[in-house]
Amino acid sequence: MSVWLPTAPCTPGACVDPARAAAAVPRAVLRLTVVTALVLAGVVLVPLGGRIPAEWVRRWCRMIVRAIGVRVRLTGDAVPAGGLLLVANHVSWLDIPLLAAVRPGRMLAKTEVRQWPVAGALAARGGALFIERDRLRALPGTVDRIAGALRGGAAVTAFPEGSTWCGRAHGRFRRAVFQAALDAGVPVQPVSLRYRQQHGGPGTAAAFVGEDSLLASLWRVARARGLVAEVELRPVIPPGAHPDRRGLAHAAQPAAPEPAWTHAALVASALRGPREASAPEGPHDRPGRPRTDVHGGRAQVLQLPAR
Repeated sequence: MSVWLPTAPCTPGACVDPARAAAAVPRAVLRLTVVTALVLAGVVLVPLGGRIPAEWVRRWCRMIVRAIGVRVRLTGDAVPAGGLLLVANHVSWLDIPLLAAVRPGRMLAKTEVRQWPVAGALAARGGALFIERDRLRALPGTVDRIAGALRGGAAVTAFPEGSTWCGRAHGRFRRAVFQAALDAGVPVQPVSLRYRQQHGGPGTAAAFVGEDSLLASLWRVARARGLVAEVELRPVIPPGAHPDRRGLAHAAQPAAPEPAWTHAALVASALRGPREASAPEGPHDRPGRPRTDVHGGRAQVLQLPAR
C-alpha cells in the first residue's frame, strides 16, 4: 500500500462500542433480509439509468437505511440543482445511501469496489467514478474526469478524508478532489454525518473501520437499537468563494468532535492493553515519548490523496 494513501487510527476493537441495547436475532435477520431485497431490486433497475426519477432514488436509499433500523434526522437548507461536489466526513457504509438520499449522484470510489459482490455491480452501473489509489500518476486524469462530470451537470459525491473514522474524531480533508470543483466552476455542498444512540448520546455502532468486515458491520448495525443518523447540510460554498483548493478544502472541513490527538492517544492505549494504558498527556507530550500518528490505519472507501 502506498505511503501516500490517507489512513485512520480507528479499529473495531479500540473504537467500536458494543451495542447498549441489541435487537433480537430474528428481528436483525429480518432487517438484513429486507435490505438485501432492496439492494437486489436496485441492481435490477440500475440499467434504466436516467429514466428513473431522482425522487425514486432518494426514497429507495431512505428505505435501505430505515430497513436496517436506523432513523434519520436531516437538518439544513435544500441542496442546489446542477453540477455540484457533495463532500462529507466518512464513518460508515451507511454514509453512501444517506448522501444519495440527499442528492443522487456519481460516487467517487476505489477500484476495489468493483469486485464487491452485489455492491460492486450496483456502483458500476450507477455511474461511479473509480480511482486507482496506488497510482499517483493517474490522479490528474481522475480529477479531469470528475471535473467533466461536474460540468455536465452531475452531482459527484466524495469522502475527502479518504478513510473511515469512528466518529469520535475525523481526518483532514484531502485537497485534490476540490480542484475538480474549481476547474468546473461548481459549488461545493459540505455535509456533516454523525451517528447517535436515540437516548444515549454519541455511538460508534455504525462505524466501519480498520479491519472490520462488511458482514460484521452489517450485523452490528442490524442488531443495534435506537441508532440515529444525523445528516447536517451545511451552507453551500459558491464558485469563486476560495481561490485555491487548500482554502476550499479547509472551508468544507467539519469541526472536530474532539481533538484528534486525544482520540489517537485513546486508541493507542486500548491497543497497548491494560498494563500499559494511561491517560493521554495532550499535544505537548514529554520529549522522547512515542506519539501516535493520527493518520495511521487502513482506508475503507476511497478518496483522493492530496495533489
